[in-house]
Amino acid sequence: MCLGLMSGTSLDAIDAAACEFDEAGRPLRLLGTAATHYPEALRDELLSLQRRPDTPVTLRDIARLDAAVGDCFAACAESLLHDLQLPTAAVLAIGSHGQTVFHDPTTLATSTQLGDPNRIAARTGVTVVADLRRADMAHGGQGAPLVPAFHAAAFADPARHRVVLNVGGIANITILPREGAVTGFDTGPGNALLDDWIQASRGQHYDADGAWAASGQLDTALLSRCLDDPYFDALPPKSTGRDHFNLEWLQRQRRDAPLDAEDIQRTMLELSVESIARAIERHAPQTQDLYVCGGGARNQAMMEGLRRRLPGIEVATSAALGIDPDWVEAAAFAWLAWQTMHGRSGNLPSVTGARSAAILGGVYRA
Repeated sequence: MCLGLMSGTSLDAIDAAACEFDEAGRPLRLLGTAATHYPEALRDELLSLQRRPDTPVTLRDIARLDAAVGDCFAACAESLLHDLQLPTAAVLAIGSHGQTVFHDPTTLATSTQLGDPNRIAARTGVTVVADLRRADMAHGGQGAPLVPAFHAAAFADPARHRVVLNVGGIANITILPREGAVTGFDTGPGNALLDDWIQASRGQHYDADGAWAASGQLDTALLSRCLDDPYFDALPPKSTGRDHFNLEWLQRQRRDAPLDAEDIQRTMLELSVESIARAIERHAPQTQDLYVCGGGARNQAMMEGLRRRLPGIEVATSAALGIDPDWVEAAAFAWLAWQTMHGRSGNLPSVTGARSAAILGGVYRA
């Protein structure tokens, strides 16, 4: 049994999931989950680093944030271990994603996640597997997305053409064909622009159920300019982040057009829906089933938009496959820890573009 710890680009919460796997690494049971929130000041600092990676920052600040994030991750893991009354000897390892603050798969070919795994191991008494992206990047891969390998283990069906869509700050798809290689990539913004715009306009962290977006009117000219971004037409493997899709990017597309705030929110919702739909139509035209996980699965306006835009595809959440959409990514990092501890690769070169499969992460003993 392993625990997974995950905080994505939305920084809405640190999620923890405890999972059992069979000897082949197939998930058997999700034993329990927990979530904790960053202190507001820490969250603001981390978001600032994500959005403006060229902002000057001192080594002291990086060290301080690394320790603070590690303590927050450790507290989340401790909470789950306490809730489940799990002795440390029952847990093989904790897979900790950490908090991404920098990701550059092309120019520098590296990625930075904060959250000192030594602190997590010391506080929980459990071995931690962390720094899970850079081994793939050292082999020429994007280092992202990593969850498709778990999606393949948990959700593939030899009788159906499936796509798993994870909508966090950035959206990514995993293409699970009936036959052939699993593929996947980041399609573009998921919740990031929606969260950033409602924060800037209304002081709220997110648009519950997409209600504010649904109250606005689509601006087709703005949507068209956004979709002209070269990222959307680039061929996979590819990955992106908040350093690309952020409010400065949105302002460049707006060109100071006098739009109502809710109309911009509606248009950013349609941007997420349309970029996802185009990616599926282009790269997975045989798709029969689309299963959505991540925070976007709770956005009813987004789910309705996907069903409207993809009428020939059955659209549901991952709950239909046995894992609540809120916990799929945390479960994936539990699985990645399981793979590493058994000396098995965790990346899919057909997804990331790596030259070869790789055992991911460093192992930090308690």
